[in-house]
Amino acid sequence: MTTLPRLAAFALLAGLVAGCSSGSGGGYVAAAGKQGSAAPLTVEQLSAKVGCKPKMQVNAAEIRTGYCRTPDGEFFVTTFKTQAGKDAWMDAAPEYNPHLVGNLWTVLSSRKVLDVLKERLGGDLHLTDHRTKQMKTVG
Repeated sequence: MTTLPRLAAFALLAGLVAGCSSGSGGGYVAAAGKQGSAAPLTVEQLSAKVGCKPKMQVNAAEIRTGYCRTPDGEFFVTTFKTQAGKDAWMDAAPEYNPHLVGNLWTVLSSRKVLDVLKERLGGDLHLTDHRTKQMKTVG
């Protein structure tokens, strides 16, 4: 299975996990001082910042995921209604894929693509499984 089908399958699975979770969250702690009081960005707003009109994959009340393809590469943008929903997603996130994490959103792709997107979106780049003490975050 190539990377893109794996990412698509994960995006759909993540929607189901977050939608069925109790909202108790996991061990993910947001980066101190990174969350502002402004309203969180939508999938469409985040995608527009990098020149993409997303193809929606999951469009539920608690989680939304859109697929984008730009000259920079392919990626999935996921937004969450609550921090508990984001925490549940982070607990289910594939440890073998890096992801870019912001306030109630995450972007999943290859490291090369995320390095480019980070310049436009901000956020923290998570390079390994966030559940371990060896997690490496690039701010």
